[in-house]
Amino acid sequence: MTSAAINSSATPFLAPTFNHPDIFAARHIGPDADQIAHMLSTVGAPTLDALIDQTVPRAIRRPNTMSLPAAIGEAEALRELAEIATHNRRFRSYLGMGYSDCLVPAVIRRNVLENPGWYTQYTPYQAEIAQGRLEGLLTFQTLVTDLTGLPVANASLLDEATAAAEAMTLIRRCVPEAEKNVFFVARDCHPQTIEVVRTRAEPLGIEVLVGDHRELTFPATMFGALLQYPATDGAVRDYRDFVEKAHAVGAKVAVATDLLALCLLTPPGEWGADIAIGNSQRFGVPLGYGGPHAAFMATREEFRRQLPGRIVGVSKDRRGRPALRLALQTREQHIRRDKATSNICTAQALLANMAAFYAVYHGPEGLRAIAQRVHGLTAVLAAGIGRLGFTYGPTVFFDTLRIDVPNQLPTILRAAADRGINLRTIDAHTVGVALDETTSLADVDELLTVFNGGEAHHLNLSALAGGAAIPEFLARTSRYLDHPVFHRHHSETDMMRYLRRLESRDLSLTTSMIPLGSCTMKLNASAEMLPVTWDGFAHLHPFCPLDQAEGYQILFRQLEDWLGEITGFAGCSLQPNAGSQGEYAGLLVISAWHRSRGQGHRDICLIPTSAHGTNPATASMCGLTVVAVACDSDGNISLADLRAKATEHADRLACLMVTYPSTHGVFEEDIGAICAVVHEHGGQVYMDGANMNAQVGLTAPGVIGADVCHLNLHKTFCIPHGGGGPGMGPICVGRHLVPFLPKHSVIDLGGDRILGAVSAAPWGSALILTIPWMYVRMMGETGLTQATRIAILNANYIAKRLQDHYPVLYQGRQGRVAHECIIDLRPLKVDSGIDVEDVAKRLMDYGFHAPTVSFPVPGTMMIEPTESEGLAELDRFCTAMISIRAEIAAIAEGRADRKDNALLNAPHTMADICADTWDHAYTREHAAFPAPWLRDHKFWPAVNRIDNAYGDRNPVCTCVGMEAYT
Repeated sequence: MTSAAINSSATPFLAPTFNHPDIFAARHIGPDADQIAHMLSTVGAPTLDALIDQTVPRAIRRPNTMSLPAAIGEAEALRELAEIATHNRRFRSYLGMGYSDCLVPAVIRRNVLENPGWYTQYTPYQAEIAQGRLEGLLTFQTLVTDLTGLPVANASLLDEATAAAEAMTLIRRCVPEAEKNVFFVARDCHPQTIEVVRTRAEPLGIEVLVGDHRELTFPATMFGALLQYPATDGAVRDYRDFVEKAHAVGAKVAVATDLLALCLLTPPGEWGADIAIGNSQRFGVPLGYGGPHAAFMATREEFRRQLPGRIVGVSKDRRGRPALRLALQTREQHIRRDKATSNICTAQALLANMAAFYAVYHGPEGLRAIAQRVHGLTAVLAAGIGRLGFTYGPTVFFDTLRIDVPNQLPTILRAAADRGINLRTIDAHTVGVALDETTSLADVDELLTVFNGGEAHHLNLSALAGGAAIPEFLARTSRYLDHPVFHRHHSETDMMRYLRRLESRDLSLTTSMIPLGSCTMKLNASAEMLPVTWDGFAHLHPFCPLDQAEGYQILFRQLEDWLGEITGFAGCSLQPNAGSQGEYAGLLVISAWHRSRGQGHRDICLIPTSAHGTNPATASMCGLTVVAVACDSDGNISLADLRAKATEHADRLACLMVTYPSTHGVFEEDIGAICAVVHEHGGQVYMDGANMNAQVGLTAPGVIGADVCHLNLHKTFCIPHGGGGPGMGPICVGRHLVPFLPKHSVIDLGGDRILGAVSAAPWGSALILTIPWMYVRMMGETGLTQATRIAILNANYIAKRLQDHYPVLYQGRQGRVAHECIIDLRPLKVDSGIDVEDVAKRLMDYGFHAPTVSFPVPGTMMIEPTESEGLAELDRFCTAMISIRAEIAAIAEGRADRKDNALLNAPHTMADICADTWDHAYTREHAAFPAPWLRDHKFWPAVNRIDNAYGDRNPVCTCVGMEAYT
């Protein structure tokens, strides 16, 4: 088209605009103006404002708008964050302490870490459409069991320090004698591990004894011990005698260890350890200033059912083929509540998969070669240090040295700083140096120059090689990683296809909406994800000097201010690295506040019967006594029962844990009165932030009367769930609670250290805080508020469309739901024999992940569409649910076989449809293509319905026997 045509009178003049058209909120929020108008008409609300007024009680609406920076576009936000990243300085960090720089294989970075087909899934509760990531996690478990020499491992934990704390409580459960109350921790464990163990032990009344393991007298009251192998100063010690003595007094032994070192060292399981824990970060996961990283735990068979975290197990499907699932779920908090031995939220699935794939890509020979190279370079450094006249230790090491530098510490540190090097200052006369996979011979040469006061050393490094070796009695002789998966994918071509094959077995947000209630599976935008792999954020050691992380400090301050503004609170801690950790930290803050006022005896935690299972489980971890508060027939907290319980326990009332909007998906009108009752009786109000996506911009925890809340940044603020982790659960608190926020023993966070660390790193999984920073910066106050409004509209639209087919269980006083709704499937079972699980499996045939099943009410589905889904996807889901309802009606009316129907046999695989024979009472087309859109794009479940009972009766949690998958 010519310019004359464009400017002709037939073409209306377009007035110039100076607002950039690429406004992020319009990309993030699914429905456009026409779709919004259609949905409002369907739900019977004249305007969106009217719908919100009918949904959110006026008494708790924000009195003013949020004071946040104005929204900016994606490109501008990325430029702004890139400028912040320039304030971080990337030194070579030889600090160790459980964190090592590493090389992230590009094929894994590109195809997993940066791939929404891997990072947008939820926890694999619907296992038939999660076989890819489950196989990756099973491989991770196999990696851990092989290297530690212990037969059972979980599918990851949050970090090494919290894994050590979990090991302590596991042992406490397994050694129940009341008089045994002492847990010994070797003083050469990493300092952050010691602190987190102490934090966890205090509310449980466990006495932590820290000392030299060689001097321990093994008191009869000791129930367990924690050792570090190799130690924080690098020492590799023979612990056989210690283990024998511990076992002699009835104690169990946990060992914090290093998976790469175990390629060369005798594994803990072979010298008697009962538990092995650690961090898999150096297996191809960036440092990220502390996380996210996948910790691990392995143990003996006798402790399998006590093992915390998720366990992936091998079962079989309806056709008898091997199939994977989460095993032993009866241990979990969503079932056992305050009696739980495991918390489903404590996992890092995406990072565990990355570590597993790193091992697959390198194989046992490659891992051993990396370990030998790191150890060999450390030996060269040790020999050179000796030639320079320094005394070093330990005599047996893997990758870390402790070097005595009397009277020369300032000179050495200055020479190191001049060269962009971080060394660990152990004391005024000692430094530590830890090498890693990225270290080269040139780096060793530079380190020797540093220890020579910055002057050239003139040593022949080649002549120094081969001077140290691991003694035979400590060297590994057993084989590891014999399964074929660790031997078949060493070329990039094979690895790429292997990763794609696994990805194709997993339904993610790249396929369809995942309408899980209380899980908020919204868009994880590409612009939010890009900075995660930037060098300026990804490669900082969490314990580097603060002046090297000024960019992170800017990001932290801004994000803390924004979250404080959003929640209506005065202070924020970014340390908790999961929602479960946020709950835990919030309750500890409340308990610390009570103690500061001379009321440390307050130990009653009121929890509504509708609460998340994590709530009572966390209260129990904090040493609190749970008292249940009843709910009425509408699902709301019974104000009368709350008053009665608060009065009964007034002298001991510590807090109320409440989710708002309620777990039933409704804004309770009495929330202000509920908070007032608790405060009147001396307690504090902890608000679970799981449903914050219905609050942002409309109300706030500080407005409703709460004192502390945690925020699931992996829900409301767009950090992806990663197939079951990572997550972040920072807490925001009222002004009176700010002094009690968690501190850290390694990095000074300011203020009094009233409450110790709850996570290994000072700012938790700092790397992924770039994601909510981008989200808030691009959305601004207007965008965030509109996202909340549309989330509420989408939920009410689904409720309205489905209410004639399925009863909507709970609604507010004006007939509205919040950002999620619960539909009741229980009446259908009587007439048809179909239950909620059958509907969940049948949804797979329609290309959907089921909503949350049987929570918070058994036999129901809780549906949360989020604001990111547009009208077409909402209608597609509703059509699927209505179609399934018609299938159920056909069964109830006798038009479909009660024992052989598409729901009972769901999901249907490609193998079913392509089989030579078909002996069902319904057609192949009805089985696999029940809706028209499936002919354009069909996601095929990898396996048929899995036999969960068989898997629990025959537990297998390693790759042995998985040849059916190759």
